[in-house]
Amino acid sequence: MSWSRVDTVRGTSCRVLDVGAGDPVLYLHGAGGLDEGDPFLERLAERRRVLAPEHPGYGESTGEDLLEDMLDFTLHGWDVADALGLGHPDLVAHSMGGMIAAEMACICPERPRKLVLVAPAGLWLDEHPVPDVFATLPHDLARIMFYDEAAATAGSGRRGDFSDPEVLVEFMIGNAKRLGTAGKILFPIPNRRLSKRLYRLRAETLVAWGEGDRMYPSPYADRWAEMVPSAERVTIPRAGHMVTVEQPDALAHAVEAFLSR
Repeated sequence: MSWSRVDTVRGTSCRVLDVGAGDPVLYLHGAGGLDEGDPFLERLAERRRVLAPEHPGYGESTGEDLLEDMLDFTLHGWDVADALGLGHPDLVAHSMGGMIAAEMACICPERPRKLVLVAPAGLWLDEHPVPDVFATLPHDLARIMFYDEAAATAGSGRRGDFSDPEVLVEFMIGNAKRLGTAGKILFPIPNRRLSKRLYRLRAETLVAWGEGDRMYPSPYADRWAEMVPSAERVTIPRAGHMVTVEQPDALAHAVEAFLSR
């Protein structure tokens, strides 16, 4: 496992997690950021070379001021792929990253070899409004993201004990920066008319969802599977929105089986 840095022609500079060996996968993380200890990436890297850039505004990546809207984020994704030398990559992405990856696949339908969307953001159903993460306290956020209370506690613990004021302040400061970037495409609701463009998507696509996702409940999974041409769908038991953390083995197995066909 190593970190490298790539600079795009537009002027952003992204730190990239490089782990594993084999055919490359470009992984786009969600609004919560990139965790180098992500168990799903570790499992995926057992058979693949995983290249996971931090979005500008996250970690040590810079240039978030250059990304103002969904088109900027979409083109940035391909700029990073170009900088990494990935012509026709397998795209695997979670949550907000899934929204970006889907847009990338719609804008340049010939480029992705295959596409895996893990509980992607980007659609909006009036009858199933999603929680407002921008107004949610850290203690409550974990319960929205995870399937059970124990996993929620463990998820909070990955960033520290929120009962410690210093830890809480550190998290709030970092989270404000992360959500400042994410808010450009997720606030006030994650609807940037992606649904109007999904008909352009041509890559073979796997839509993966945790059965107990409280962030984007199952009707969203139904809608994605319905709107993406020739999409396959897999539901991961005993997992919420953070299926990458709660059920990394099951998710990695499903993703690898799909990519290997």
